[in-house]
Amino acid sequence: MTGRLMLLDTASLYFRAYFGVPDSVRAPDGTPVNAVRGLLDFIDRLVKDHRPEKLVACMDADWRPQWRVDLIPSYKAHRVAEEHEGAPDAEEVPDTLSPQVPVIEEVLDALGIARVGVAGYEADDVIGTFTARADGPVDIVTGDRDLYQLVDDAREIRVLYPLKGVGTLQLTDEAWLREKYGVDGGGYADLALLRGDPSDGLPGVPGVGEKTAAKLLAEFGDLAGIIAAVDDPKAKLTPTQRKRLTEAAPYLAVAPKVVRVAGDVPLPDVDTALPHTPRDPAALDALGARWGLGSSLQRLLTTLEA
Repeated sequence: MTGRLMLLDTASLYFRAYFGVPDSVRAPDGTPVNAVRGLLDFIDRLVKDHRPEKLVACMDADWRPQWRVDLIPSYKAHRVAEEHEGAPDAEEVPDTLSPQVPVIEEVLDALGIARVGVAGYEADDVIGTFTARADGPVDIVTGDRDLYQLVDDAREIRVLYPLKGVGTLQLTDEAWLREKYGVDGGGYADLALLRGDPSDGLPGVPGVGEKTAAKLLAEFGDLAGIIAAVDDPKAKLTPTQRKRLTEAAPYLAVAPKVVRVAGDVPLPDVDTALPHTPRDPAALDALGARWGLGSSLQRLLTTLEA
């Protein structure tokens, strides 16, 4: 199959669903299911509007991999709720969202929607690897700008970035990236690591913001070109820029591996075809009744059947 593949940054979407759907949306026993129903509504809309032939819900088996923390200890450190020795740290998540995640996983499995998380890797890495292996067009649905680095017009890889729910999506291609940031998909990771990202605990190069990073990349091509320019007295760098980049050399040596998504994750063998009927109808019926998934589940089932 070489049809359109849609990759969901699942946690990004259920976080948005959780904050976008009132917590008055509850199961018969009073348990909030706003993230569950909101995600089902998102998937329904995405399938209706974009008609993928294949769909994968990519998961964070490890939202803060140790190999990234070893390189940059501040990586996502401010989001750690509880440290676990020998296991992934617990992420700070709203109390009423955490119990909904296993329900989301059970519903996706009963529907037959491929769900992939790989130990030691983030969903971004799973998405990066599926994208690297894809032999057709790819739509990446995420609220995380980090994945702009995968945009590639030649391979028909684009990011669908939700602006309001998933009814209004920013279709991110290379023209949009060049207009907004002055870089293409391949250059976005370099821009991001130079600029830094407080939400991920990435310090960036002090004094180098988005505009300066874009100018440096326009002048020297990529991060390697910028680093080479630091050692070239003829390069067009201001004394302050040269000083800041020199002082940031230890960070710049490790940041690319942290910021760039992996493309070589050992993915399991899964059927990525969009299901038209549920894999486990009995389990799905039980989950729908137990959690009061009602019209959200029925709408998605109708869309999948169509």
